Amino acid sequence: MAEHFVSFTPLVAPLTPVSNEQVFNDLQWKTLLSLADTVIPSVRGPRSRKSRATKVVPQAKLDAALETLKESIRSPDADTLATQYLEENLTSIPDVRQALQRLFTQHVHLEGRNGLSMILTALNTKAGSLLLTGSMIPIQDQPFYVREQIFQAWADSRLPPVRMVYRGLTAMFKKMWVVFSPALYPTLGVPLVPIHGSPQNGFQFEFLQFPPGQKPEMIETDVLVIGSGCGGSVTAKNLAEAGKRVIVVDKGYSFTTQHFPMKPNEGFNNLFENAGSVTNDEGSMGVLFGSTWGGGGTVNWSASLQTQGYVRREWANRGLPFFTSMEFQNSLDRVCQRMGVSADYINHNKANRMILEGSRKLGYAAKAVPQNTGGSTHYCGHCTLGCHTGGKKGPIETYLVDAANAGATFIEGFNVDRVLFSKKKAGKVASGVLGTWISRDAHFGVSGLGAVKRKIIIRAKKVVVAGGSLHSPLLLIRSGIKNSNIGRNLYLHPVAIAHAVFDEEIRPWEGACLTAAVNEFEDMDGQGHGFKLEALSMLPAAILPIFTWRDGLDFKLQAAKLPRSAGFITLVRERDPGRVYPDPNDGRVRIDYSVSHFDRNHMIEGLIASAKIAYISGAREIHTSYRDMPPFVRPADDSIDSPLGVNEPAFQSWIEELRRKAPKTSDRVMWASAHQMGSCRMGSSPRYSVVDADGQVWGTKGLYVVDASIFPSASGVNPMVTNMAIADHLSRKIAKSMELPTARL
Repeated sequence: MAEHFVSFTPLVAPLTPVSNEQVFNDLQWKTLLSLADTVIPSVRGPRSRKSRATKVVPQAKLDAALETLKESIRSPDADTLATQYLEENLTSIPDVRQALQRLFTQHVHLEGRNGLSMILTALNTKAGSLLLTGSMIPIQDQPFYVREQIFQAWADSRLPPVRMVYRGLTAMFKKMWVVFSPALYPTLGVPLVPIHGSPQNGFQFEFLQFPPGQKPEMIETDVLVIGSGCGGSVTAKNLAEAGKRVIVVDKGYSFTTQHFPMKPNEGFNNLFENAGSVTNDEGSMGVLFGSTWGGGGTVNWSASLQTQGYVRREWANRGLPFFTSMEFQNSLDRVCQRMGVSADYINHNKANRMILEGSRKLGYAAKAVPQNTGGSTHYCGHCTLGCHTGGKKGPIETYLVDAANAGATFIEGFNVDRVLFSKKKAGKVASGVLGTWISRDAHFGVSGLGAVKRKIIIRAKKVVVAGGSLHSPLLLIRSGIKNSNIGRNLYLHPVAIAHAVFDEEIRPWEGACLTAAVNEFEDMDGQGHGFKLEALSMLPAAILPIFTWRDGLDFKLQAAKLPRSAGFITLVRERDPGRVYPDPNDGRVRIDYSVSHFDRNHMIEGLIASAKIAYISGAREIHTSYRDMPPFVRPADDSIDSPLGVNEPAFQSWIEELRRKAPKTSDRVMWASAHQMGSCRMGSSPRYSVVDADGQVWGTKGLYVVDASIFPSASGVNPMVTNMAIADHLSRKIAKSMELPTARL
């Protein structure tokens, strides 16, 4: 058996050491770094010393940029900060080169590395350089203005790999700058920790530890729950309180509220899958999902919306009448009560008030979004990187605590290799799992240095999979489950972003993240497909990488307007899904997903509705994450108080242009996804689904899935409450089934 439990206050994990693997040769690295300084350049005037990392602009333009920046910086060092901000290029930042090496060795799949390597190699041959740049001179030896023009042209290249390299590198370099820049946060006036709320001491979880050894460690339990997020935590609580021996395992690690919110680099590395760098195969969508103790419930934004009637009816019509039953409603209410879900204690920040008031002026249906904040006001705004007050009552504040108090056992750092089965008369019966446990290091961090790595076999009467919509199907595939539906029907709620710039300071990183939503456009086709409009967290690390890059100075000046900005999500309930599948080289998550023409049309209408709210609220500029669409800039003679409102000709002309320029392909937009659903669909037949109405995997006994992957289609609302309610219902059924006399298998 395992050696002991340990309870501790873990240190914020240091980064995993950079691998000695040489991803690119010296010449390729030189080319890559020159591209990095093309995206995030040092901006100087013509009198400065020029270098290949310097974007030289007319002195008048530079002086105007400096004056604008100095006026917006709330610091006695405004002159110095403004100059440092513009002169900072990406590779001059000490941590960036090492972070790039780490990114490519640990987080970019082999196909992506090989593709980029091929492009970098071609750029250093005469023929390849001529094809890709129109010149036989290597791109790193070109003057800056030529290099910038070449890179901009790649966005529209007729060669798909080149377009992918453009998308991938711009996203990567923007994120590197936002995470590591020493000048950015002081320039914007953004604190690294919230100014609202006091850090609290959270629950001290205990985790099972194992001694070093060559043979697999063996453990036995009644129920094994794989994943500690929204579905897994509810399941663990209910089964532990039913008197069952429960073990919860998670590949992520636990951190206390004392370490929240983390700094951007620490947060992405410790709290999100693949350090927050997962994208779809075409490179157009950043897919963000939690990989820490408590899963997505630790890093989400508190939005606690119940499943709407039209979605419940759709699911019921697919042979699942439970979804229109009072039993499901009871589960929805039960989880909301446990988390203290309410809309009565909301203190809206400026962006969310703008959504409600702008919708009122336009006649849009909008309402406050209930929050899982224990029936109290929660105003920290930094919860993407962890909630320091404990005011967000996600799994680590509620269900996992309940499970611990009911006797559940927890293991962090546990990667499940496959589910084990016994062959009996009833067929394949789940009997446990084989996995790999990696301890914390000697300093209780997760650097991997000196950590114990041990194979573990956990024998269980029931195995409940709750690894999320991207990992649960891959585990079923690794476990030998044969069903062509596994991994398919993946819904992502694709999000396009609009952000608006105002005269007054908004400070959009302050206050609760998402407390208002527009429901006017949820059913655009009469079949429940459309979009919601919501506010978004505007922490620089979360939002600036999505801002459109057109050139280095333009991007820096856009970013500098963040204190006067408000952001809007066009959250599309899509009709057309994609799929998740294992990478053929290392088995990691790969996502085959493009936003369809049908769903892109809803995105365009979402951007227009967002723009109208921003315009009627007095926006001076309106930007979108659709790169082909120039921003709207309010004419000087366009009064904010004009009686025409959104009917002003200049604004209407911009709307017409946006509809006319609707993207012909998905990769023209920078998308984001924080909601993943449907890849192990629930249904009434194995011909169309992966699990039955009890959450049990077709063709097996004792193997269940209880996370959002079993949604029959997209939920249309932030999926946390729906996920937890389904898990509440299914886990109670599992508990009852375990009380029945054991049938001969």
